[in-house]
Amino acid sequence: MGSQENSGERVYRGTGAAGGVVHARLLLLGQPHRDIPHRSIGAEETGSELKRFQQALVETRHQIQDIQRRVTAAMGAAEGGIFDAHLMTLDDPTIVDEVTRGIRDKRVNAEHVVQQVIQRYASALAAVEDEYLRERAADIRDIGSRLLNNLMGVAGESELSRLTEPVVIIAHDLAPSVTAVLDRSKVLGFATDAGGVTSHTAIMARKLKIPAVVGLGNVTHQVYSGEYALLDGHGGSLVINPTDATLFQYGQMRERRAAFDERLRDLRDQLAVTFDGHRITLAANIDEPGDYIDAKKSGAEGVGLFRTEFLFLKASEPPDEDTQYAAYRAVAEQAAPAGVVIRTLDLGGDKMFPDSSREANPFLGWRAIRISLSNPEQFRIQLRAVLRASAHGVVKLMYPMISSLDELLEANRILEECRGELRKLGQKFDEKMEVGMMIEIPSAALIADRLAPHVDFFSLGTNDLTQYTLAVDRLNERVAHLHQPGHPAILRLIQLTVEAARPHGCWVGVCGEAAGDPAYIPLFIGLGVDELSATPAVIPEAKFLVRRLKLSEAKALAAAALQCSRAEEVRALSVAVSKKAAPELFPNGTN
Repeated sequence: MGSQENSGERVYRGTGAAGGVVHARLLLLGQPHRDIPHRSIGAEETGSELKRFQQALVETRHQIQDIQRRVTAAMGAAEGGIFDAHLMTLDDPTIVDEVTRGIRDKRVNAEHVVQQVIQRYASALAAVEDEYLRERAADIRDIGSRLLNNLMGVAGESELSRLTEPVVIIAHDLAPSVTAVLDRSKVLGFATDAGGVTSHTAIMARKLKIPAVVGLGNVTHQVYSGEYALLDGHGGSLVINPTDATLFQYGQMRERRAAFDERLRDLRDQLAVTFDGHRITLAANIDEPGDYIDAKKSGAEGVGLFRTEFLFLKASEPPDEDTQYAAYRAVAEQAAPAGVVIRTLDLGGDKMFPDSSREANPFLGWRAIRISLSNPEQFRIQLRAVLRASAHGVVKLMYPMISSLDELLEANRILEECRGELRKLGQKFDEKMEVGMMIEIPSAALIADRLAPHVDFFSLGTNDLTQYTLAVDRLNERVAHLHQPGHPAILRLIQLTVEAARPHGCWVGVCGEAAGDPAYIPLFIGLGVDELSATPAVIPEAKFLVRRLKLSEAKALAAAALQCSRAEEVRALSVAVSKKAAPELFPNGTN
């Protein structure tokens, strides 16, 4: 591994995305300091240069397809589908034709032309207001980087499988699909310029328990491969060339953390009950039936969100009823007697069918319940499969992205028809199966009192609720810092939802990333939430915190937070309550 070392300890601070402390040499991905050669070529070299470009295209396509296959196998089709947009960009004739003309007409090397074309298109797209086109800019930059790596013989992400020593990866950003296939025996942790705690990369890191720090700014331009680094995923810091004193300090911290982790393991079978006796359900968000093994080990009480998209994204055509039934039955039996909330198909936005046509604004387009209601026969297949699975455990059904009463009533009407069909066939199912819906659109929260009579529960999807309320794309590094689940507007929507639910006997859960964030857990409890469902990796700490909180203090916190005008004030108040109850969750004073 090449290196260029700077003497002296340097500390960079970002946001801790996944806990853990590791020490190893750095591996800088993406080569931000790379100089692209520029050389003229003769007419006789044009053919060979065009051939080099075509070979790089083929190699890049194979690399992306290989990563997509590995990700699908390791994490499910939902994560594998992320690379469909990359393949579409790679096959875009506009870009390919312009590079070809540039090599032929300007008589310069392929690397130089590729860099110029990619920069021009990416810069133009990044500057427009349209969200979809801005997303294409990121795809184009990634494709350009891969093409340049292959043209120049530079190691890229594909080289991670051939590491010979442990490393901490540094990159501008890491696609979650790449994070998913990191060799945990060699990649000890990673740090990125971009990203926030709700980015896909951060979510994946927590799921895989890989220490990670995101949001470091331009750290990739200030560090070099080969430098030694200490990565603190708890405190959100990256220390380059740590001194012996720093290593000793973190060594003590690691010992304390190991002892704390042992305490967390002892809580696995304990209930999440506040210090003054208030019961909270702590459930897990999972993607496939096999994920419940880790969820159970974490101390989860059942599944608060079972995403069914994996069945659809990994297949060339929608799965039949028996295939879906087998998957739903498996997770129902594993989670018994605690139960599982099965969410109907939630494709769209950043999760698309492989052959779907792209929309100008996918998050506001044809997605989730809208897809199901416009394909009633496919919807019936899924509903019947869920109903049949309900005979084998405690199963609850949940609709995503409901925005109006009409949508809810139509979904319930189709569900009732499915019940009738199964009765005629003599198929067993739970006649009293609970039916709920997600509150992830402001319109749903604002009319929650009209929706509550027709459901048994609400589940607040804080990721989308925050995104839609604040008009913030959490995957856009320019505005990701504005994605604040503690924003006063979000608190009021949660309050409206809880108050609307109570008269009708509905329980209310939270299943977004914030559900497992110690900074917000006391706030949710104080607002009256009954269930928190999060990534299995964060459940032990969440349970530790809940068992040290007092409901009376949480209610006082919520009352104070509802009077705040700024998200920063809300977060500071909630963190103060959490720190007082469980200071172990906030090492080095992090917040």
